[in-house]
This record gives sequence, C-alpha cells and structure tokens, in this order.
Amino acid sequence: MTPEQLRVFVTVAEMQHVTRAARALNMTQSTASAAIAALETRHDVTLFDRIGRGIVLTEDGRAFLPEARAVLARLAEAEAMLADTRGLARGHLRLVASQTIAGYWLPPRIAAFRALHPGIEISLDLGNTREATADVLQGRLDLALVEGEVEDPRLEKRRIGEDQLRLVCAADLAGKITPETLDQADWVLREPGSGTRSSAEAALAALDLDLPRRSAGLVLPSNEAVMSAVEAGAGVTILSALVVARSLATGALHDCGLVLPPRPFFALRHRDHHLSRAVQAFLDQLDGT
Repeated sequence: MTPEQLRVFVTVAEMQHVTRAARALNMTQSTASAAIAALETRHDVTLFDRIGRGIVLTEDGRAFLPEARAVLARLAEAEAMLADTRGLARGHLRLVASQTIAGYWLPPRIAAFRALHPGIEISLDLGNTREATADVLQGRLDLALVEGEVEDPRLEKRRIGEDQLRLVCAADLAGKITPETLDQADWVLREPGSGTRSSAEAALAALDLDLPRRSAGLVLPSNEAVMSAVEAGAGVTILSALVVARSLATGALHDCGLVLPPRPFFALRHRDHHLSRAVQAFLDQLDGT
C-alpha cells in the first residue's frame, strides 16, 4: 500500500468518478484505475462498485475511507514537520475558507503574506462553515477560516477579524421593509451549515426576531446567487457588508437600516496536529491586520 494509492482511493471516493479524480491528481485515468486495482488485488477486497459510468463505495470501501484519510493526514503532518527544518524558506499552507472570507476578506491578506514569504505555497479550498470545520477535524487541511460559531474541544479557535451584516432588499422595496414587517417578508437565504445563515439567525435572535420560525422562500448555495435573487425582487436577505457593498453603491440593493451586531471571523486548527512555522506565521500576520 503506497501513499499514492491512498490519495487516488480517497479522491475517487470523494468525487465518485475516476476520470475527474485523475484530472484532479494530474494523472491519467489508466494510472488512477491501476492504483485502485492494485490496492484491491493486494488486499483481496472490492472497494468500489462500478455502476454504468459511475462508481460508488462498497461497505468495505466506506469502512476504509476514514482510515485512509487519517493516514494521509499523518503523512501531511510528517511532511510539515520536516519542512519546518527549513524555516519559512519553503513550505505549504493548506487553507479552507467560507465564501465571504475567501471571496472578499482573505485575498489581500494572502497577497501580503506571499510578499513576505514567497517560498510558502498556499492552496485554498472553499466550503461553508460546517464543511470547512470537517476538513480540519479530519486532517485534510491546516486551517479553516470561518464566520460561523464553532464549538468543538478538538479545535483551537482564534478570532482574526470581524464583519458587519446588512439587511438588504431590492431598490424598489425601499421603505417597505421594516423590523415590523419582517414576519411577512419573503426571505432568500444561504443553505443550512453556512456561516452567513447562522450569523443571520443569531443576529436576528439578538433583536428578538426569530428567523427559524419564518420559512425561507428561496435557499441558494452562494452569496452571489442570494444577492442576485434579492436584486431581482425575490425577497430580503442578510449578507456581509463586504458582499453587498458594490450593489448598494450602484443602487441595485437597498440597505433596510436595521442595525445588526458585528460577527467575528475565526481561524480554526486541530489542537493535536503539528503547528508548522508557516501556519504560525500566517496566524501572526492575521492577528496584525
């Protein structure tokens, strides 16, 4: 069993498609298929069922997946420890961030870090708060940068910034949306598990306005999709001031004027995993911005 075989297995399992997994790993489909076949043959086990052009995990494959992820996570930790012997001249920083942070808050901070440490390679994945937290807990990534509240004793949580939330609607609804009429408003929301949605719920709850009692007329998977729907008149929403700034400036959206409490941004890392110099340097820079 080799690390490459494990990486192929995990990637195929996550994507449920050999060709897409091979492309993600920068290898040919035949190489990826051969790695899976070698793993299955050596251990006399069937890890995947082939259904048409699709591929799904067998019961044995599902049982093996968390073990394979754990081994790869330990390998990544070992590599990080060895990389630390070179200081910050070289290294790899594996980040995952929620949409608001990744799209608006983080890019200038990554650029500033890269200017100081050009030898540190940075990879950034995108996921909502729930997904980002899972990536760190499972050891796939070094840091999660999220806006949702996360309480887990396995995680070290550090506040790195804050954001302002805005209740917005389409320009032609200006003056019609007030705290008193929110119960009758149509809501456009992010999906459950999104930090933006949980922050909106918490902000309204602080004002004795219980969002969960109202049904969302529309649930969408991205900030931009929510914003576009609201601009088109689908309802009201709560989004980051960073996200809606341009639309407010152009008049495509109207700020309803509801004062909402700020929401914090957090960096999450696994308490039991090696804290590399690259991760520490990045956290120190975030603390200073």
